[in-house]
Amino acid sequence: MRTWLDKMFHLRACDTTFQREIIAGFIGFVTIVYIVAVNASILQDAGIPMEAGILATVLTAFIGSLIMAFWANAPIILVPGMGINALFTYTLCHSMGLSWQEALAAVFVSGLIFTVIAFTKVATVLSNAIPSSLKEAITVGIGLFLTFIGLQKGGLIVTNPSTFVALGDLSSPHVIVTLVTLILTLILFVRGVPGNFLIGIAGGTGLGILLGIVEPGAGSSFSFAEYSHVFAGMSFSGMWTLPFWIATFSLAMVIVFENIGLIHGHTAMFGQPQKFRRSLQANALSAAISGIMGTSPTVSTVETAAGITAGGRTGLTTLVTGTLLLLSLGLIPLVKMIPDGAVAPVLIIIGALMLQNVQNINLKDFSEGFPAFLIIAIIPLSYSIVDGIAFGFVAYPLLKLALGKRREVPALLYVIAGLFLLNLMLPIFT
Repeated sequence: MRTWLDKMFHLRACDTTFQREIIAGFIGFVTIVYIVAVNASILQDAGIPMEAGILATVLTAFIGSLIMAFWANAPIILVPGMGINALFTYTLCHSMGLSWQEALAAVFVSGLIFTVIAFTKVATVLSNAIPSSLKEAITVGIGLFLTFIGLQKGGLIVTNPSTFVALGDLSSPHVIVTLVTLILTLILFVRGVPGNFLIGIAGGTGLGILLGIVEPGAGSSFSFAEYSHVFAGMSFSGMWTLPFWIATFSLAMVIVFENIGLIHGHTAMFGQPQKFRRSLQANALSAAISGIMGTSPTVSTVETAAGITAGGRTGLTTLVTGTLLLLSLGLIPLVKMIPDGAVAPVLIIIGALMLQNVQNINLKDFSEGFPAFLIIAIIPLSYSIVDGIAFGFVAYPLLKLALGKRREVPALLYVIAGLFLLNLMLPIFT
């Protein structure tokens, strides 16, 4: 078996060993398994049942791991991504009015677009057409959006008829669970404790049981029946409408740019940049499959760095992580017990990490900084990632034209800005 794995994954050629890859895969699993509960919780807000969301998350991650392992032979973990799942639920479903079935169809089509881009030279052309300030702003805006969602899920921010939002009741058991879990998770995170998010979620669930907001054994039963309605549950009924294509285009743009950046960083980290192209292709195929499986698109996760740091160099690391995620299905009853207060801190901390990208934006150049600012501000305040992106992408060429810098705007960006402008103006004419 080891000999076969050595030949299959070229362990010696990649200067690694069977034992090292197994350990790296296990560490990758410990750092990423929290996504099963968090992603299912966000999908549930779109109308996908919790049990079906758990199954969709795990099965998609497992299939993505197989593709990454055997096609790219890279130690990159693919799971439904944070931020993208918020785009799926709170923008496509809540703001744009798509049903979750139509949103899954948009995921599938955007994944196909990503696949075409990944297998051609379009990726380079598209990436060069979008200014770095706008790319970074999308990441920052989504980070603030995730934080806002986390604060709401945790009860720290509530609706208010006078001021729209206000601070929640800090004495309520739900908020206490959120705050204590946040403190615990932060301490574990800054100290670099492996599995910090997982430990924090477990601690928050335990506290929830003690405070009476979680009933022990409440999730003891589960059924695979609900997943039969989610698997291949895509609906293309809205395919000939502009909102569907705006949603699809926005999804495609975000997953393409996010994954190009992540995979570049990962392949450089484990010293095999030649694996970039196949890794991107594996990611694209996995993203398309996500729509069929019933979840938001997969991404190359930042948690991949944990496995690489532990010595992971080949697809065997990814295969181990994916297999362990599949085995975690046996923990579905426990996952169903996790309260929102235990999930919220993960969203808040991930949002803070994404905010760091703001330092890469040239805010001193107003023609660069203001469009980026619009994206960052409007995404969380409008509760719509697409609308935030639209305002920024429309403002960018307008400011450049006003300054006589039209040559700084690639022709393709004018087309993209025109499509977003059309989407913003559509309600005026309908």
